Amino acid sequence: MSTRLDLSRLSLMDALDLAKLIEMEACHRYQMFATQLGHTGGYDAGAFFVKMAENEAKHGQELEARRKAMFGDAPARLTLDDLFDVEAPDMGAPRRGMSVVQAFEIGLAAEKKAHDFYDAALPGITDPDVRELFTELRDEETEHVEMLREQMAKLPASASDEVEFDLDEAPYL
Repeated sequence: MSTRLDLSRLSLMDALDLAKLIEMEACHRYQMFATQLGHTGGYDAGAFFVKMAENEAKHGQELEARRKAMFGDAPARLTLDDLFDVEAPDMGAPRRGMSVVQAFEIGLAAEKKAHDFYDAALPGITDPDVRELFTELRDEETEHVEMLREQMAKLPASASDEVEFDLDEAPYL
């Protein structure tokens, strides 16, 4: 998880843009995973990644709406090039045939990674509005971890089963 930004110098608008970009990066990564894995028709790892992409997109849209309400159409100064793997799950994390539980573990690791990013950034943040935003975002990531853990606890035992494919068989979308 990294960013080449000096987080101590972020304005509130930049911080909102950064938070939105973090959600976008995670959304794109989950979409990529879902496409790579496909799905078998039920609730499987691919379907889980689709759901995670939807959640990340929704959170990004909420941040965008908040930014627009506060700063109108002022152009963003940050781009996806300013960060890498802040919340997005590790590129090599998914694998064909992985279980739903394994997919949840990837999601949990990503949410924890985002929490740790905001938590580690807080001591260097001096702007009170940015500090408040990062505290809020850190706490939301904690809530996301708890929600995923609660959902995992409700999964059937079969959710730990890996999916086996014949060499000629491929999952479908």
